[in-house]
Amino acid sequence: MTDTREQFEHVIGICRELFAKKLKDYGPAWRILRATSLTDQIFIKANRIRSIEMKGVSRIDEGVRSELIGIVNYGIIGLIQLSLGHSVREDITSEQALKLYDQYMTQTKELMYAKNHDYDEAWRLMRPTSYTDLILSKVHRTKQIEDNQGKTLVSEGIDANYMDMVNYALFGLIRIEYGE
Repeated sequence: MTDTREQFEHVIGICRELFAKKLKDYGPAWRILRATSLTDQIFIKANRIRSIEMKGVSRIDEGVRSELIGIVNYGIIGLIQLSLGHSVREDITSEQALKLYDQYMTQTKELMYAKNHDYDEAWRLMRPTSYTDLILSKVHRTKQIEDNQGKTLVSEGIDANYMDMVNYALFGLIRIEYGE
C-alpha cells in the first residue's frame, strides 16, 4: 500500500502543479461553469482517450496523459462547483481555489484508499482501456442524474461519480507514469 500511496501522491502532484499554473494564467475563470458543462468537458476528454485507444494514433500533440490530467482537474473543479454553485463572475481568489482543490482532492483520494483496501488493488490488474470505459460510464450516469435535477432513488450522487472519475483517471496516470 505504501507504493500505491506514493504513486498516488506523485500523480496528484502532477495534476495539482498544472492546476496551479493554469490558475496563474487564467485565475478561477471556471467559476462561471455549471456542473453540467464540467461533466461535458470530462466527456470530451474521455471520449478523445477512447478514440486514441481505438484508432491507435492521435493527430494532436497532446496524448492520453494530458487528457487524464484534464479529467482529474475538471473532476475536482466539478466537486468545488457542486459545493459552491456556479457564479456569474470569479468570486474566489486563486489561493482559495487551490485550497479548495486540496480539500476535494484529499476527500477523493481518501475514498480511493478505502476502496483500494476493500478491492485489494484490483485496478492494477485491469486493462487501462477499462478505466476509459468506466469514466465514460460514470459520465453518462452523471448526465442522467443531472437531467433528474440531482435526484436519485438508490444510487450515489454526482459527487461520488466525479470522485470515481478522478480516481480512474489517477489509476491511468499511475499506469502511464510507472509503466505497470
